[in-house]
Amino acid sequence: MAPTAVGDGLIEKLIQGDNVRWWSKPNLRRLYLFLVPFCLFIESTSGFDSSMMNGMQALTYWKDYFNHPKGGQLGLLVACYNLGALTSIPFVSILADHVGRRWSIVFGSVIMVIGSIMQGLAVNLAMFVFARIFLGHGIVYAIVSGAALLGELGHPKERAFLGSMFNAFFGVGALIGAGIVVQTLTIRNDWSWRLPSMLQAMPSLLQIIFAATVPESPRWLISKDRGEEALQILIKYHAEGDASNELPHVEYAEIKRALEMENESRRRGWIELFQTPGMRRRSLLGMMLGLFTQFSGNNLISQYLVPILNKIGISDSHTQVRYNIGKEAWGFIIGIMMAAISPRFPRRKIYLLCAGSLLAVYTAWTIAQARNRITGTAASGYAVLVFIFLYSPAYCLGYNALTYVYMVEIFPYYVRTKGLSWFQFWGRSAGMFGSFVNPIGLEDADWKYLLVYVCWLCFEVVFIYFMFPETYGKTLEELTFLFEGEEKQNELAITAQKALEHPGAITEIHEHPEKKA
Repeated sequence: MAPTAVGDGLIEKLIQGDNVRWWSKPNLRRLYLFLVPFCLFIESTSGFDSSMMNGMQALTYWKDYFNHPKGGQLGLLVACYNLGALTSIPFVSILADHVGRRWSIVFGSVIMVIGSIMQGLAVNLAMFVFARIFLGHGIVYAIVSGAALLGELGHPKERAFLGSMFNAFFGVGALIGAGIVVQTLTIRNDWSWRLPSMLQAMPSLLQIIFAATVPESPRWLISKDRGEEALQILIKYHAEGDASNELPHVEYAEIKRALEMENESRRRGWIELFQTPGMRRRSLLGMMLGLFTQFSGNNLISQYLVPILNKIGISDSHTQVRYNIGKEAWGFIIGIMMAAISPRFPRRKIYLLCAGSLLAVYTAWTIAQARNRITGTAASGYAVLVFIFLYSPAYCLGYNALTYVYMVEIFPYYVRTKGLSWFQFWGRSAGMFGSFVNPIGLEDADWKYLLVYVCWLCFEVVFIYFMFPETYGKTLEELTFLFEGEEKQNELAITAQKALEHPGAITEIHEHPEKKA
């Protein structure tokens, strides 16, 4: 049999013949069941935080306790969560690559539990700010390792869907956070804001409880010379325990060889992200996608809905928190729907459609809000609400549904956690900047501030068109040398073909290199 040429997708061909859905496979079904609380709920912490801080701006006791923060002070209270996240960036990849994906998630979750409790027990503004910084410090450990684990552990058929659902679960936390604030609005004391603050620990507690139910990443195990464990995991979950199945042996061979090839020319440390033209291209994409996902006007809606509602004449606290929960419920439904749909299509086209739709929505929103501020008509105010709700499907189409899928795909294994951390650095920086300047911009420039995002979204469309590569329909190993030419990709294809023809021999050779001769 002739070697498979690059692009033929040997693993893709193998899984095409598998018509059994994941819910009919006991081992895979159990794995995905436990990945929900352990990995997917990680992003729920950020969603909870965003909607909780949005809702708290309508809570009388929270505003009274912190002396009615607004402008820069309000921005600081919201932005310090992302400030804490930035402090963890240098350490995330070190921990995740040293102790593994699972223990990195647990480490970050413990920090977030402690931060949530401190936030709920805050006795002054300084303690509240410090608690939110501490809480934000923990989230990146969990997000980076969780996204990597989903991509590296999931079956090739569901890998993209799992990564897409990872971000979609932001909506779960956002909906729960908004709902809790609606209920605590009736509490006539400081527990109206202390209780939601403490309940932010719920997703992190789930990660700690379910840590022992999920296996480690096979790619991490192979990188630590624990190939036998990795192969057994692949056989158990990707072949339902059938050691004669070709798929886990081909996967193992590709992973092993890709790691060897990647390790041959790599440098250690953060310089890996910039050592070759291909890595510099990846780093540029990670940086820009981090900016796009957090500076496309989404933080304005998720964190400062209350000031926007005040400007269009909706000032009743009960009405404001109900609009908030309605927005989060709508965002959750749309997020789940887009997570199920978007991974089925080419990434670059979906990103272009996403950015173009956001530009159209923001332009219309700007016109409606300008009209409302000039004429004061109720109809233009409700038009603003319509465009705020239309924002969710436009954003979730690409930036919510594909972001972690795309990041895991473009960064090879040895730099994957560094690449995700790099993406987080720019995303958190943009989020912190936006959180701080958004209330100032809304207060000082009113509707004209929205023009900043209109201009930025124009740039996003142009950048995506010229710079985003297509990754759809390829395995992580096939994408390892996405920018490095076909020679190395062909070598991987040959390795996979050999594994298909002689699975036992390939496994033995990789486990016992001295037998190559």
